[in-house]
Amino acid sequence: MVLEIGRDSLYHSGLALRPEGRSAWKPSKNQVITNMKIVASAVTLLLAALVAQPALAEGDVEAGKQLAYTCLGCHGIEGYRNAYPSFRVPKLGGQKATYLEVALKGYRAGTREHPTMQGQAMSLSDQEIQDVAAYLSSINDDSVAAGGTQGASFDKAAACAACHGQNGISVNAMWPTLAGQHEDYLVHAIRQYKAGTRKDPVMSAQAAMIAEEDIPLLAAYFASLEGLDTTRPE
Repeated sequence: MVLEIGRDSLYHSGLALRPEGRSAWKPSKNQVITNMKIVASAVTLLLAALVAQPALAEGDVEAGKQLAYTCLGCHGIEGYRNAYPSFRVPKLGGQKATYLEVALKGYRAGTREHPTMQGQAMSLSDQEIQDVAAYLSSINDDSVAAGGTQGASFDKAAACAACHGQNGISVNAMWPTLAGQHEDYLVHAIRQYKAGTRKDPVMSAQAAMIAEEDIPLLAAYFASLEGLDTTRPE
């Protein structure tokens, strides 16, 4: 089931999480046309990205465990916040190793901006990145493995589903699962793509078409779903 926190506010924002008996939210004609354009663009970019998908090697979980102790200094603490701008550091428990590898290499290459993450990633070799990704993806993934929230739906997230799944569980290991991710982090990430400070051929194009007022609505929707967890090793 979808988390009950904020249910009424999500309903009034247009999310398909309505109590029984309430009339369905209906998008405007302009919203429908915009959504159709976004979905068409997402499908085109998705197919192109699938064709260009690189072959990524599997990492060594035990080796990654030794390397990832610095990662857990932030990502292993529930609700730990980035200082400036202020947002909770992303949950990694349940993310696929392939996506974590892509993200770390993005920080190392400078296509993602964050001083601490760039410094950490630049200190790692390709093999070490694979090892860290393998380890982090191996813990706290029960909710994602169970399939997340079933029957979730939100009109404004139609284009997102092409890569991130109807219920926020990624359909391909290259793209992140969004279900359960911190709401403020999702807002921050989308705005980075929209501003061009985080670069990705698929997300940069999609974020450009997301209206500013829809960003917090999308973030609230995905954050309300069952999925990712804080990476807390036993």
